[in-house]
Amino acid sequence: MTKFYKKNYPRPQLVRESYISLNGEWAFLFDYYNKGEINGWFNGFTEGTINVPFSYESKLSGIGTDQQCESVWYCKQAKFPHTAEERVLLNLEGCDYLTKLWVNGRFIGEHSGGYTRFSFDITNALNDDAAVIVIQANDSKNTAQPRGKQRWLDENYDCWYTQTTGIWKTVWAEVVNEAHLKQVKITPKYDENSVRFEYQVGEKAEGNLELETIITFRDTVICQTREPVLRPFFSRTFSLIHDFTKWKVKYWSPNSPNLYDVEIRIYRNGVLADRVGSYFGVRKISSDTGRFTLNNMEIYLKMVLDQGYWADGLLTPPDEETLLTDLKKALEYGYNGIRKHQKIEDERFYYWADVLGVLVWCESPSTYEFNSEAVQKFTSEWISIVEQHYNHPSVVTWVPFNESWGLPRIYTDKEQQNFTKEIYYLTKSLDPTRPVITNDGWEHTISDMLTLHDYASDGRTLLQHWNHKDSILNGDESFNDERFALAKGHSYCGQPILLSEFGGIAFQAESGWGYGQAESEEENFLNRFRSLIDAIAKLDFVCGFCYTELTDVQQEMNGHMNMDRMDKIDPKKIREILESIG
Repeated sequence: MTKFYKKNYPRPQLVRESYISLNGEWAFLFDYYNKGEINGWFNGFTEGTINVPFSYESKLSGIGTDQQCESVWYCKQAKFPHTAEERVLLNLEGCDYLTKLWVNGRFIGEHSGGYTRFSFDITNALNDDAAVIVIQANDSKNTAQPRGKQRWLDENYDCWYTQTTGIWKTVWAEVVNEAHLKQVKITPKYDENSVRFEYQVGEKAEGNLELETIITFRDTVICQTREPVLRPFFSRTFSLIHDFTKWKVKYWSPNSPNLYDVEIRIYRNGVLADRVGSYFGVRKISSDTGRFTLNNMEIYLKMVLDQGYWADGLLTPPDEETLLTDLKKALEYGYNGIRKHQKIEDERFYYWADVLGVLVWCESPSTYEFNSEAVQKFTSEWISIVEQHYNHPSVVTWVPFNESWGLPRIYTDKEQQNFTKEIYYLTKSLDPTRPVITNDGWEHTISDMLTLHDYASDGRTLLQHWNHKDSILNGDESFNDERFALAKGHSYCGQPILLSEFGGIAFQAESGWGYGQAESEEENFLNRFRSLIDAIAKLDFVCGFCYTELTDVQQEMNGHMNMDRMDKIDPKKIREILESIG
């Protein structure tokens, strides 16, 4: 764990003592006819109950109905003691999709997007520290909004599952001084043995401000500086070379997930005004050599796909321990990474991946049509995704698009191709340090890695799909009798090649589906799994893979575990097979 870790704290990259959880019982109303605002519900109500942060569709919410209602309302009373120089910030980690907030009947603001954190300053609406907090969440079946694996029909089908409406991540508040740290962007410089901090300080504070940065490793001070704050945005670079170890610097990797702790203090007229804790890992990711490299050394990616659904919580994990369990199980099976599929997980997941040394692909939930609305909604939310998760060393790849979802004509359509290129360069402008995969699965445009999906039922079939590798990589031939590796007009440029989805073997499935024939006997499952791994090992141009998948998800029954996280197969048997490759 890191020095400033606090159990259940929702934002581990910026930790304060003034954490006020608003999870638990809220008043709750369905607004089937969208008349709540007309009827003045924003002034407060007491009818109905729901257990936040679980969506009403989940059992853990206390409601548990999957009937869709596009407008729902929440109400809770709370007190936030604060001084005249302090601000009260209300934070929502995730609320799907359009959120409106009122405090004591006063409209505070709104936010669009379902998967990332957003905040409101509610100070001016408080009444002697007291607040009647009212939240309206509007969701829909609109396929132009990023929705991931949430269905837009009335029933589940194929690999789309029960929708999630409204609040589904932690709601919390914090009390901060007007002089407070709003954000810090931390960039490790592996080759220079240094780290760069980009600070953003609250702009409302008056007086002389100073900012102190203290970097430690296991309580050994590596560097410490204190300087005036002359503008709200500024940056500093710190050398990490220190005699505390014979190697001078501690690097982050799966085998040694070393993390430096950071304390940032802001002083106002010489008095401590804000104090936050954070951390970072020093590591370097590259894909420009034709292989995936970590800290300038090749690493073979053995990843497992994880969709992050739970039987009783749906998209919301029952607790923090559940997130930690999933990461530990992936390691126990013998994987070194997780592709978090079509979901932005609770940020504590990425924290524990940092601590355990699990490599993570951060993938955006998809839209399912292409138009100007989808472009705007996707772009806005993608920027938030990248900014929120930038500091996590475990995040080693950005995946904005998957399998041409939301880009149905990308193979030939220049407009759709250009959109993926725009997102690629936008991502690179926000983060030049990580590879970007623009259309995971097939029909790539510009991309730092060539990632392909092949659900061949066995190893022999998988190898047959790659009989004409050069023609496939030149875009002259499909690689799985169905899809082309590259969009028309684009060519292979020597990027690392990964099989980023394969397998999906259904096992112990009385109902539901998997890829190919379901298996009921352990020996048959293991033989098929081994044949696929052996086949990939023979593809010397492939430098990593991602197996589908870690757990069952509702009707999709191809997990190593069921939705209650019970092993279907002894993890040692999976691990033994995976140890034969890479």
